[in-house]
Amino acid sequence: MLQNKSFVRKTRQGKVVKVVREHYLRDDIYCGAPSCQVCDTKDARLSSSIPSVLVLDTNVVLNQIDLLENPAINNVVVLSVVLDEAKNKNLSVYNRLRALCSNSLRNFFVFSNEYHKDTYVKAMVGESPNDRNDRAIRVATQWYQNHLGSRVQVLLITNDRENKRKATEEGISAETVESFVKSLGQPELLDLLVRPQSDDVHMVDSEDLRPSKRKVIYTEHKPMSEITAGLHSRIYHQGKLRVNRYNPFEAYVGSESIGDEIIIYGRPNMNRAFDGDIVAVELLPQEQWQEEKSLLLADEEDEPEDDVHLVPASADDAPRVANPVEGSDGTMKSVASRPAGRVVGVIKRNWHSYCGSLEPMPMPAGNAGIAHALFVSKDNRIPKIRIQTRQLENLMDKRIIVAVDSWDCSSRYPSGHYVRTIGQIGDRDTESEVVLIENDIDARPFSSQVLACLPPIPWSVSPEDLSNPIRQDLRHIRVFSVDPPGCRDIDDALHCTAFPNGNFEVGVHIADVTNFVHSGTPLDEEATQRGTSVYLVERRIDMLPKPLTEDICSLRADVERLAFSVIWEMTPEAEIISTRFTKSIIKSCAALSYVEAQARMDDRRMVDPLTADLRNMNSLAKIMRQRRIERGALTLASAEVKFQIDTETHDPLDIGMYQIREANQMVEEFMLAANISVAEKILKHFPVCSLLRRHPSPTKEMLEPLLRTAGAVGLSLDVSSSKALADSLDHAVGDDPYFNKLIRILATRCMSQAVYFCSGDLSPPEFFHYGLAALLYTHFTSPIRRYADVVVHRLLAASLGIYKLPNIFQDRPQLTSIADNLNYRHRNAQMASRASVELHTIIYFRTRPTDTQARIVKLRSNGFIVFVPKYGIEGPVYLTARGEKGGGEWSVDEQQQKIKKMDGSVCYSVLDTVNIHMEVVEPQPNRPKLQLTLV
Repeated sequence: MLQNKSFVRKTRQGKVVKVVREHYLRDDIYCGAPSCQVCDTKDARLSSSIPSVLVLDTNVVLNQIDLLENPAINNVVVLSVVLDEAKNKNLSVYNRLRALCSNSLRNFFVFSNEYHKDTYVKAMVGESPNDRNDRAIRVATQWYQNHLGSRVQVLLITNDRENKRKATEEGISAETVESFVKSLGQPELLDLLVRPQSDDVHMVDSEDLRPSKRKVIYTEHKPMSEITAGLHSRIYHQGKLRVNRYNPFEAYVGSESIGDEIIIYGRPNMNRAFDGDIVAVELLPQEQWQEEKSLLLADEEDEPEDDVHLVPASADDAPRVANPVEGSDGTMKSVASRPAGRVVGVIKRNWHSYCGSLEPMPMPAGNAGIAHALFVSKDNRIPKIRIQTRQLENLMDKRIIVAVDSWDCSSRYPSGHYVRTIGQIGDRDTESEVVLIENDIDARPFSSQVLACLPPIPWSVSPEDLSNPIRQDLRHIRVFSVDPPGCRDIDDALHCTAFPNGNFEVGVHIADVTNFVHSGTPLDEEATQRGTSVYLVERRIDMLPKPLTEDICSLRADVERLAFSVIWEMTPEAEIISTRFTKSIIKSCAALSYVEAQARMDDRRMVDPLTADLRNMNSLAKIMRQRRIERGALTLASAEVKFQIDTETHDPLDIGMYQIREANQMVEEFMLAANISVAEKILKHFPVCSLLRRHPSPTKEMLEPLLRTAGAVGLSLDVSSSKALADSLDHAVGDDPYFNKLIRILATRCMSQAVYFCSGDLSPPEFFHYGLAALLYTHFTSPIRRYADVVVHRLLAASLGIYKLPNIFQDRPQLTSIADNLNYRHRNAQMASRASVELHTIIYFRTRPTDTQARIVKLRSNGFIVFVPKYGIEGPVYLTARGEKGGGEWSVDEQQQKIKKMDGSVCYSVLDTVNIHMEVVEPQPNRPKLQLTLV
């Protein structure tokens, strides 16, 4: 049956056009019920053991997704009209709903009501799209009841009063979410409900007055029409709000319209905005811009009654300190003459679920009914959240997840609802799961659809692979790998063969992952979403299933494996004579650790061919590295921590800084060279759809904290170019060998993040990689653990004419979306790794209080941030009591980067060595933290 479906669309030129399309209707669309006497039931998803079927309206899906994900909610029909509306209004909810519908363990069934001849409805004259969709939902519900008959109850779940009224008039059974949940006889499910904002006035904070006496704490947000006009006239400024990690009562909004970051002091000026929200900001009068400002080492425990002291009336009221602060991009900024502002509206919310625990409170008398509690997030940038719960006693010692629902201007805290319990506070498995959830890491087992894409196990190179003309047989070459100890997902291998003419053939061989991960398959889609493997202290969360990462693709020793190879002919001076790319078959002769490779190179008694290859490669790598440095590449440093983990208990046994050897640098050099060669090749063939990686040059403002710190210790750094900075860092030496590394760590922190991008989105000068001083760069060498490399492998194969480029490369917006997701996933993986290190640091020092030396890296008004070289740990050391307003008896000299007692008896300078005591304390029950104090 054919219908014409019409809608209006706005063109890029701003014109509104009417679009008419043919819409085919069918009468053979399956209802999903196994007991149905009419439909083919071979693909039944609904359960015959549950006597009712639920049909959800769109608002229930959008607002109650946490409830729907609870296993107690079953036998649900998701109409296609609801699914489409959810996709248009909230992509995150849509993806969660799709996951429910594709989960074979849950009875959620998608019914294509928009394509069934009995359930499709045409919009009536004057009917709004929303009213038409509500009517379509009621029609489909009625059809289901008629179709399944009286043996099954079909129930429409809606919180829309008008929709419920019309359903009742039409003879449809309809219930609100709350009344339906109450009928299940599981009171704890009521904790999951999102309540209308009007309900907030009935939830009273312990410090609030009676509801009728509640005062307005925050100003109302401006309507979007006024915000849009204000942005256009530059009265308001738009940007992403970032809250300072060391002080949750300060935030920054990067604004392109004024070319600077606007600083927001205090929660009243943040005006209910969360970290990550896109906000509209109004600048305060210039006399309220603070040239000097107290930047407290603060956290949620120090929260003032009304935030008043954080918004002084004049600069004279502010403690005398000005120092670097963390900016929105993680770099350090100067606060002198910074524009200050206040949030007038939230353009796009960044609310999601948060991990934490309930604030300790006395149990209510009788412990019955609804309790009102405050939730404290583990992320101290997030304000406390008020929730209602019927299970207070069970939650007090648990890590739980809470979602935000609303934030009324008369409420000090936002309101939210309980989502689920993670586990016992302090339990290592619980705390590790918190790390994953907080950083949006998908650690779920791979689905059966994904696993079905894998080749049969055991796998081996087949005769077809050997005879394939696109693949070169390199099994006769002495190939080896060099990786961290215990590495099982071996992405890369190397070879270095001496030619009679004195030149060398050098090869980088990368696991041929795309031979097994085909574009558009469930396996590929899963890898696209995960983006990267995540390395925690005690485990690895793979981007691809383990049969691929540890067996089929891993370039293990003494087994034949498929590879994608970059092979150069090089002179002894490391000049590249020629470059070729080929799919290959290799057989690695050795899987060495960095320590083993280094020992071979250092032991002059070893003269075997493999050791000779290592030494030749190392000689070439040293020349290549020096040439890169001369070109302007930076040698930066980071505080990488290495734990020794007990194989049975998974507890940390030892902790220390990760040691970099020549063998590490040798492998790194050839990986960099391969990535650059591949970048040049793919961009030449695909100038508008190549996936590249860039590192933006830091601005002078970003480097200001480094310059100030260097100046305070008598160093002059030239930051006019990467080459000038590299040379300056080489000459930045102090009295001890660690001084130079510390300066390099501080320089690293001034840099912006390197990012993936689609070549068609930027101009060639913007492709530059500042840190590597490379005009072009990409990622090719780790496809087992990075999806970016999988994309690049497909581009390289297409450039060689091996395979046709997948259709997705014709869709620039989709490529840009993939690059954005890769950047998001890469950043989250980094944050999760750091959080895992912090967690295991707590576990390690819980029974090992210790004294050690630390270096001062940042000054604050009431203390300083120190870095502990031995353990790679950074944290605050307080000179005044926690929460004390102002600098107390201390003053800061920003020019000299010193903090001293008013009487002059004690003075600390940036980069000074201090002795500290480290121990785990519990300022609140079940909330351990590593405390650093001066000895």
